[in-house]
Amino acid sequence: MANQFFFNNNLKFLRTRLKQSQQQLSDNLGIKRTQLASYELGNTTPPIEPLMKMAEFFKFTIDTLLTVDLSKLGELHLRQLEAGEDVYISGGRLRVLATTVNSENKENIELVPIKARAGYTAGYNDPQYIQKLPVFQLPFLSDDRKYRAFQIEGDSMLPIKSGSYVIGEFVQDWDGVKDGDACIVLTENDGAVFKIIYNQIRKKQNLLLKSLNPLFAPYEVKIGEVKEIWKFKYYFTNEMPDELSTNELVLYKLTGIDEKLGRMK
Repeated sequence: MANQFFFNNNLKFLRTRLKQSQQQLSDNLGIKRTQLASYELGNTTPPIEPLMKMAEFFKFTIDTLLTVDLSKLGELHLRQLEAGEDVYISGGRLRVLATTVNSENKENIELVPIKARAGYTAGYNDPQYIQKLPVFQLPFLSDDRKYRAFQIEGDSMLPIKSGSYVIGEFVQDWDGVKDGDACIVLTENDGAVFKIIYNQIRKKQNLLLKSLNPLFAPYEVKIGEVKEIWKFKYYFTNEMPDELSTNELVLYKLTGIDEKLGRMK
């Protein structure tokens, strides 16, 4: 079992992270040092009782200790896992975020340009792929959140223009996404798209995605096809916005009226 999963490496990683010797950790866990050494080497796998003690001591679930390579995670995500945020009811699966940190162990903001979007759909959870993305820092963003920037393409989110860069905050609990939230949604078929979300997880097990541009029809995606959700925080562009035409203003007003009628119904 240890050879098939990451348990032995995780055990040594977490002990080193706590700056404890094998003897200190074995005393804390109530097991022999020789047993602990054997577990770290992968020679033996602990039975369920000591495994439960380790999970409680490190504040990780047993599933995480066995199946997630903790050494590949950034400091922010490790703290989130230790806080008990490694199992999410929405979607029914563990969401492990591949991320990068700078020389001061602060989370980077990785940038996914248009030319990298196809690769991101396949490599979003691959630490090696994520490490190849451009990175930057913004001092006004919170240190206890994870952010990523995506360059958008097309006219579906006008007046936010094609080529703009949208910064999103990683969403762990999809059930907490509110109707009307603007988000970058990564799906199997469409890749990373920037849309307004209407949360239909509880009722229909899907999300309704709507564009700001009323010329684009809303559509639904099954929750099983969703890989990541990043809640909109900021966007920046090097172009000045154009004035809206009379037709566009009329369409926006009609869309607003339609939404109000829908809520009344």
